[in-house]
Parts: sequence; structure tokens; C-alpha cells
Amino acid sequence: MIIGYSSGGTYDLYARLMARFLANYIPGNPVIVPRNMPGGGSRTATAWVYSAAPKDGSVLATADQSLAIAQALGDPQIRFDVNKLIYIGNPSRENNTTVAWHTSGIRTIEDAMKQEVTVGATGGSTSSQYPKAMNAILGTKFKIILGYPGGNDINIALERGEVAVRGSNTWQSWKSTRADWLRDKKINILVQIGLNKAEDLPDVPLLMDLAKNDQDRAVLKLLSSPTEIGRPIFTTPDTPADRVKTLRDAFDTMVADPKFVEEAKREKFEIDPVSGAQMQKIVADIVASPKDITQRLNEIIGEVEQNTSSK
Repeated sequence: MIIGYSSGGTYDLYARLMARFLANYIPGNPVIVPRNMPGGGSRTATAWVYSAAPKDGSVLATADQSLAIAQALGDPQIRFDVNKLIYIGNPSRENNTTVAWHTSGIRTIEDAMKQEVTVGATGGSTSSQYPKAMNAILGTKFKIILGYPGGNDINIALERGEVAVRGSNTWQSWKSTRADWLRDKKINILVQIGLNKAEDLPDVPLLMDLAKNDQDRAVLKLLSSPTEIGRPIFTTPDTPADRVKTLRDAFDTMVADPKFVEEAKREKFEIDPVSGAQMQKIVADIVASPKDITQRLNEIIGEVEQNTSSK
């Protein structure tokens, strides 16, 4: 199980949970060994799986949900075709959030329009895409600091005062991994990103609802659509069809098993699965998005802004 981020973040935790259970539903019950391969906002891991891993279903992986959008925008760092990856399933579709540390003075998205605010990001993923889009469309003044290996590293940077904002993390992740921060009001939820509001975040604005015209709304809706991809599990291109079926059947059985659901709840993860076949279509639809919308979004997030620095 190749994990495109460093240990401790939500991608890592979901992948390790599935690695423990998925083998129970695969004939022969093989041992699934997690291996972290951070770099390039999970592009390093995805490129390795795409081009170097055995094409027999023996290698699974998880990577950033925004890779399909990056490919649609012609990102030169995408040296693979996300359509050719074989999707096995997503355990949970969930809204993302952009949050500010409690001592930053940033309590609402409007506050981020009044002063420059540093944002921690991993690379060309949602952690940088969201603040770039908000700068261009909403008028925020986020200064994006790239290069953190994973979400847990950005959390540490928040605590240390290195950055004031984390560009992207799921609402579910905050509830499961940093419940104490929510309890103690250590973070302020500025905006949520998804196609519908989370039931328990009724007062936090949905990113696409902040658009001032139809085209901007369409752009922000496209940017929000990968939340349906969630924490994807995929395997290599050209994996034999019978093995793809075995893996997808195992995933579908796993997410319906009360034992797995109970363990996920114990670890404070919600299970709201998307099948591999559904994910394959979602990815294909994103890659095939209308050119006028992808062109506009590419103008916003496809190029490095002058106030973006690397780390």
C-alpha cells in the first residue's frame, strides 16, 4: 500500500486502516504492507505506481484527490494519466476545510481579505489550490508556503506559528485526529469545500456559494468536485480484469462489514464509500470538463503566483 504522503495525516491513517482489513476479503489473505512515499503533493508516489510498479494488482496506492483536476488543467508535473489508473474505491466522501489557527486573528474568510495570511501547503494539491482560488475569485490575501511533506507537518507548523492557515484538510479529519483542537477552539473554520454543506457545519460557508457570478461558481464547483474522490485507493494501469474485480469486490465487502465500520468509528472515521467503478467515472468526467471552465481554473491555480514561496 503506497501512501503518497508522510505518516500521521488522514491519507496515511485511512490507508493503514484499509491495509489492516482489506486482505481479509482477498483470496489467500495476503499481508498488505503500508509504505509512505511522500513528495510532490503525492505525485511522486503516483508516478512510481503508474510506471514502475508491477501491473498485476499486487500494489495499491492512495494519493491526492485533486490529481484529476491537475491533469485537466495540463499540469506539467502530471507525468501519468489518471484515467488509466484503476480505482478500487474511496472509503469516505467528505468536505474539505480551510482553517486558521486561533492566535492568527483570522476568524472568518472576510478577515483573510483584509491582511496577508501565511498558508501551509504540501505542493500542487488542494492545500495550495484552494487558497489560490480564493485569492483570485474572492480577494483573499493568502501567501502560500509550499513543501510540507504532509498534513501532520502543517499542523505542527500551525502550533509553532510558522503559518497561520492550513489550506486544506477534511472536516472528518479534524474531528477524528484533532478533536481537542475543536473542543478548545484552537482552529477557526473559514470555509468548507464540497458540493453540499456538512450537516454539522451549517454556519460555515460553502466555497462555491461565495462566488459572485455564474462562471466563478462553475469554476469553484469544479474545484470542489474531487471531494467525491475522497481518499482514493487505486492500482496500476493494465491490471488484469479478474484481479481488478477481486480487489473491487474485496473493497465493497470490507466497507459493508460491521466489523470494519465499527473499527473505523472507534478510530473516529466516518465511512461513506464510493465504489471503484463510480470513481472511475468521476475521474473521467473531471478530466473531460468543459474547456472554458478548465481554462479559467488553470489561469487561477495552474501557475505559481508571485507571492508563493517554496520550503
